[in-house]
Amino acid sequence: MTIHKEGYTSIALTLLVIFVLNAFIDYRYADITWLRWLIYVVSLVLFITVLQFFRNPRRPFLAQDKMIICPADGKVVVIEETIEEEYFKDKRLQVSIFMSPVNVHINRNPISGIVRYFKYHPGKYLAAWNPKSSTENERTTVVVEHESGTPVLFRQIAGALARRIVWYVKEGDVVEQTKEFGFIKFGSRVDLFLPIGTKVDLELNQIVRGGITVLGELP
Repeated sequence: MTIHKEGYTSIALTLLVIFVLNAFIDYRYADITWLRWLIYVVSLVLFITVLQFFRNPRRPFLAQDKMIICPADGKVVVIEETIEEEYFKDKRLQVSIFMSPVNVHINRNPISGIVRYFKYHPGKYLAAWNPKSSTENERTTVVVEHESGTPVLFRQIAGALARRIVWYVKEGDVVEQTKEFGFIKFGSRVDLFLPIGTKVDLELNQIVRGGITVLGELP
């Protein structure tokens, strides 16, 4: 397992805070042993927690041309038909994956193809399970068109904790299935909007792994 590049600054700042805090406690309260040990334990837990937020585990990624691969680790919280109002403006099958703070936070391309649309939206930081988060929170929208001509829309959505979305794609890019397209710091969720008729091989509350779990098959 390695540490993702998005974590370098956060980890360095965490180490700085831990160093300053421990130096202060050792200097100011050197005679209170229990307090010093409490701070040592809290510091260790904090460092391990931040470290695991940015882990980048080695995985045998699954690339299958006609399959849609899950773009994120997490739990499936929505599988329903709905109107996608930003790009398609018609009925689509929505699949949403909630990323908790303990999940890997890397986002991966669910299909290979050409990026036909990209837009970043500033917004609110409602809880990720709030239905309005999909349209009101800070988010990005990416549409990739498969070589068969089928477009798939996927959206990074910030949440109450996740306050920074990172993306690595732009319109016109040729992207490869399971390769990184972005990162959401400290969790949140990813929505996908698929053509009606897409066969989805997931169930609500199912735990999925980005780049590995097969979400469904392109129609």
